[in-house]
Amino acid sequence: MKSCHVMVKPTGALCNLGCDYCFYLEKARLYPHRNARCMDDETLSQLIQQHIAAQDTDEVIFAWQGGEPTLAGLAFFQRAVALQKQFAQGKTLINTFQTNGVLLDDAWCRFFNKHHFLIGISVDGDALLHDTFRKTNAGKPTHQRVENAVKLLQKHGVAFNTLTVINALNSQHPLRVYEYLKKLGSQHMQFIPLLETTDEGIHERSVKPADFGTFLTTIFAQWVRQDIGLIEIPLFEHAFAVNCGMPALTCVFAPACGSAFALELNGDLYQCDHFVSPEYLLGNLHQRTIQQMRDSQQNHAFGQKKRPQAPECVVCDVRTACHGGCPKDRIMLSSRGLPELNYFCPSYQAFFTYVAPYMRTMKSLWEQGHAPSDIRHYLIG
Repeated sequence: MKSCHVMVKPTGALCNLGCDYCFYLEKARLYPHRNARCMDDETLSQLIQQHIAAQDTDEVIFAWQGGEPTLAGLAFFQRAVALQKQFAQGKTLINTFQTNGVLLDDAWCRFFNKHHFLIGISVDGDALLHDTFRKTNAGKPTHQRVENAVKLLQKHGVAFNTLTVINALNSQHPLRVYEYLKKLGSQHMQFIPLLETTDEGIHERSVKPADFGTFLTTIFAQWVRQDIGLIEIPLFEHAFAVNCGMPALTCVFAPACGSAFALELNGDLYQCDHFVSPEYLLGNLHQRTIQQMRDSQQNHAFGQKKRPQAPECVVCDVRTACHGGCPKDRIMLSSRGLPELNYFCPSYQAFFTYVAPYMRTMKSLWEQGHAPSDIRHYLIG
């Protein structure tokens, strides 16, 4: 079956925060003469019809991101939901919504609850860890406003998860970050490592590969003993899936890039959220359908280019779990002098090697008809 993922940016790169490490704000330069601040109704209608038609599955996910999607306004998403109902074709439609939370109020949360939106909240830890890099455009802290947003979501019974960017600061405090997110009420935690490059090299905000590996293994050691089966962490779930011969659960570790597109507010469709530049523009949905762009030779070629070529990858013990990681992070020189090694290779080698014996035990439990989470009963200390 053919399908694709589309990260929809209804306000483009427009955001109400000025986070120090944001990689998407600069994408506004691609559209220097843009006057619109939000996707128009015709583009929205085309998106919804085409995205549903491009999925050979009974379930269709709409992923709303930014910039900051709340800047599109509540009325925009009310129209979106109405159009989804109109064009659903009997399919189950799911909406996910990644936000900094600053503009959420009771009206937003009532809407999310009514239409079963899954909300992703961007939060980098407690106040000190979060406010160091995630600030308003005026340089003011945002942490308290994020906590207020989470309380509103909980008040209205809206499901949410958390997305945490792991940087040079919070990477030094893995359990502090983990315990804070648990206290916040997160039962699904996504950890994204920060890598920023400049003309001078790697920015000091970036997490060091060894530190990211330690961050992951430290949290895993506690999670597998206390919270497995209660808290979902995609990277940990991926490690179990590939150990059992299942497909990769995230494009980062898949053998090929898998049609994970980014859609700008004017209908321009790019290969990926991290490859929004003219050479990766697939087209515009007012001229070509999402399905046509999904099936194009350009998209297929981009996906196949992900396969790692570095000699180190060919002989790596964790290759089947990693597959070279995300191509955007392949900036290190391999033994043949080419920038084709992933910056986070040491992180992934440390993590996948550390968890391997746990995964073998979990797989054995699963094959015997037990829950993989039962492993916690056999762990001491």
